[in-house]
Amino acid sequence: MERLSGLDAMYLYLETPSQPLNVCCVLELEVAGMPGGYSFEQLRSALEPRLLATPEFRKKLADGQLNIDHPVWVESTDIDISRHLKRIAVPAPGSRVEVGEVCAHIAALPLDRDYPLWEVWAVENPSAPKLLTLVVKAHHALVDGVGGANIMAQLCSLEPDLPAPPGPAGPVPTATTLQIAASGVIGVAARSWRLTSLLPTTLQTVVRTLRRARVGHTMAAPFTAPKTVFNRPHSGRRNIAFVELSLDEVKAVKDHYGVTVNDVVMALCAGALRSFLERHHELPDTPLVAAVPVSVHGKSDRSGRNQTTWMFCRLQSPITDPVQRLHQMAEATTAAKAHSTELGPTLLQDWTQFIGQYTMGAIKRLVPHVPRPASPPFNLILSNVPGPQIPLYLARYRIEAVYPFGPILAGAGLNITAMSYNGRLSFGMISSPDLVPDLWPLADEFPVTLDELIGSITTP
Repeated sequence: MERLSGLDAMYLYLETPSQPLNVCCVLELEVAGMPGGYSFEQLRSALEPRLLATPEFRKKLADGQLNIDHPVWVESTDIDISRHLKRIAVPAPGSRVEVGEVCAHIAALPLDRDYPLWEVWAVENPSAPKLLTLVVKAHHALVDGVGGANIMAQLCSLEPDLPAPPGPAGPVPTATTLQIAASGVIGVAARSWRLTSLLPTTLQTVVRTLRRARVGHTMAAPFTAPKTVFNRPHSGRRNIAFVELSLDEVKAVKDHYGVTVNDVVMALCAGALRSFLERHHELPDTPLVAAVPVSVHGKSDRSGRNQTTWMFCRLQSPITDPVQRLHQMAEATTAAKAHSTELGPTLLQDWTQFIGQYTMGAIKRLVPHVPRPASPPFNLILSNVPGPQIPLYLARYRIEAVYPFGPILAGAGLNITAMSYNGRLSFGMISSPDLVPDLWPLADEFPVTLDELIGSITTP
């Protein structure tokens, strides 16, 4: 029995029909040249032992009416692989648009909480028989960005057809409802004393933030973001787009201007969004605000699957010149990182421990009756996850490309996630067709924005 942390449980409590909180990874697998050709049965035979050997994929939720704490993870002993490994066909003509529509549909489907919270979908495209698209989906309560990358590392190998790691050796005892309730009472009681140290720590953090604000060295404040097309009500429908860039070109920009890869990633997002919003006559005069999850894996002694804190960063989309935009992004990101570091790696995790499912239920009932703030809390979620720089194999299949997708939430209807893999930098974008009917024009702006920066290097 493993108790969910407050931050893990928060993703369960915040989920609604219009806000499915799934984390997805779209893989392109090379299936050309497979003995006997591709078949779903062959794929299932190759993947099943690896999927069932992954510890996270054997966990399912357990709760009870007497439990006053967050739910727990327990080991599932009877996983039906056909419930989790599925197939779907891409309609004609089978272009990236149709592939994206199928992947978006999968990302929007809620996961059944009576079973382990993951699915793998084989997206079969008769128009592209040499490649198979695979969608790996898990609930955000189970993984964060780094956790998702770790799961992919467990599923993959450096060579094809390596044996899967061993699964559980034997039956695993299951926690009873009474045990879950009893440990919940103990957990809630034990946390109450932490409030005595958490309140002074939070007060000190507020004081330091006010000092930073006087000299302008803070991250962007929530609810100061300008309104955009992405900050309107939407349904649970999703649309996606993705694009791949050269990591060497990104590093060339990084080296030339003395910034970081993450600075270049942020500048690319700012430039692409500038062009996209300008075409929609939606470009605001003030910088967009991106909520950026920051991994604290290895920096926190708190339990939980989600080991992150958050910072709010200004995207300098109003700046026309790409080089000036890059430098301004680097300065804004440096200030936001310094402020986030000063807040500490555990402050968010500690406070979410006190927001239980009953408290969150009361908050969700109250929110519709509270007047909407004039500005959205932020405009989009932006994440950058480092990946392996060598080719990997999933069972017998070589992975050609990896595209990550996170959820959209809190009135910010756009998530852009970047991930590097084998010399390429991939961007996955997800939104809702209720906000923008087509995301591919945004994806197409990323190569253009990178070319502008490359051109600034080569132009004398």
